[in-house]
Amino acid sequence: MQVIKMKGSDDTPKIILDKQNGLFEISGRSLPEDVAAFYEPILDWLDEYAETPNKKTVFEFKLEYFNTASSKLILDVLLKLEDMSDDGNEILVKWYFPDDDEDMEEAGEEYADIVEVPFEQVSYSID
Repeated sequence: MQVIKMKGSDDTPKIILDKQNGLFEISGRSLPEDVAAFYEPILDWLDEYAETPNKKTVFEFKLEYFNTASSKLILDVLLKLEDMSDDGNEILVKWYFPDDDEDMEEAGEEYADIVEVPFEQVSYSID
């Protein structure tokens, strides 16, 4: 499977989708101009990955900010992970948020309530 590695910018998150090394990460800021076009290759990659996923998939979200349009696509990513979990695969979502960012913490809690996937909230301090 092809590895997706995209550098983040002020408007787009850093993306790492690397099956061989077990790295699955979306981090940074997500407010791309065309959200659907930005996330389309990620969702397509996940569809392909779902056909033969790793024994365990730990998907990490380390977002500092995302806009409303991105929130729907983030949910789409989580729903694909939920489908994999429903198929009997071991999935864990790690939702990282700064310990002083209640909005990002609550966003993780809301996603955890929507999708039935093991969810781990991880707070960290920004020094």
